[in-house]
Amino acid sequence: MHGKHRKTLDAIFADPVRANIPWAEVEGLFTAVGGAISEGRGSRVRISLNGVDAVFHRPHPEKETDKGALKSVRRFLREAGVTP
Repeated sequence: MHGKHRKTLDAIFADPVRANIPWAEVEGLFTAVGGAISEGRGSRVRISLNGVDAVFHRPHPEKETDKGALKSVRRFLREAGVTP
């Protein structure tokens, strides 16, 4: 995992929950830790990581992930065994 991905992981797990993390950086983190990304219908994205599956919606028209989605990403990463 590169420094940029480490910073993204730290930002996802930061308290209070941030709302300014670009979704592209979150997807980059998923790939960096070995996740498989596949496209769903519309803005849906399926992620499979360490035997754990999740479906997220890409934010639009904004590029940043909202707090609720980041909480879900945080839970997914924890369940997949990825923490800072």
